[in-house]
Amino acid sequence: MPETLPPLPERVVIREVGLRDGLQSIQTVLPTERKIEWIRAAHAAGQREIEVGSFVPARLLPQLADTAELVAFAKTLPGLFVSVLVPNLKGAERAIESGADLMLVPLSASHAHSLANLRRTPDEVVAEVARMRAARDAAGSKMVIEGGIGTAFGCTLQGRVEPAEVLRCMQALLDAGADRVSIADTVGYGGPREVRELFEQARRIAGDSFWCGHFHDTRGLALANVYAAMETGVARFDATLAGIGGCPHAPGASGNASTEDLAFMLATMGVKTGLDIQALLALRAQVAGWLQGETLHGTLWRAGLPKTLAAEAA
Repeated sequence: MPETLPPLPERVVIREVGLRDGLQSIQTVLPTERKIEWIRAAHAAGQREIEVGSFVPARLLPQLADTAELVAFAKTLPGLFVSVLVPNLKGAERAIESGADLMLVPLSASHAHSLANLRRTPDEVVAEVARMRAARDAAGSKMVIEGGIGTAFGCTLQGRVEPAEVLRCMQALLDAGADRVSIADTVGYGGPREVRELFEQARRIAGDSFWCGHFHDTRGLALANVYAAMETGVARFDATLAGIGGCPHAPGASGNASTEDLAFMLATMGVKTGLDIQALLALRAQVAGWLQGETLHGTLWRAGLPKTLAAEAA
């Protein structure tokens, strides 16, 4: 008997991560007022989950030095779920103080990448998550802790990453107190079949606690991988406006799934996102003006929305 997959989700959440994953990977340091304009316009376009920055030392990533200020602004927008990335306990303490709704803790299933990116082994990151959970609970905070497992399909430094190691790390994060877990193809090595197989296994382990996929379009497969993940029932995905992003410790890992391209694909499938794609394209044009000289990605902006989709929307 052929395996029966769950029906595709009727609604998908696109979490905008361009203000963190995108900006950390480029040279331009965008002024705080520009970032606030970006957040305000993204919210007006219908986005309800935005990762606004990361609590890392400003000397390491000056592009993200104003994260606390951005959290404060984002929390004034109705219905906006505000995420930040934190690499360690100190960052988590700053995140708790900021009042963000979720902190994403990156863990790399590749030992080589983990040491290069965080100077810790995966198991040391898990131990740090347990300390973050204790700090959050002691503060009386309701902030969600998400453990994000990167390099899940391979690594430019290490090469192959075994699926069993990804799943081991996922279980360890849950045991350490993470509320949610997610999987990222940091270097764009994964293809749809691999994604479906790994995400099916992850869903069996974590159930609804496994809630997000993060795909890089380095080799042009980000949207195909999103579709494969949707076939397993996952209904939340990270993306960046204009497809900006990468990882400073993963050579060649350029470009995330493009927010506007992903929203368009889902619209053609009749999957609801709550996003105004024309408004996203207008915001993309605005951000492109701010990031002149930087490499941008995506394809929808070149041709615009087809008349057939506009007719269906009407």
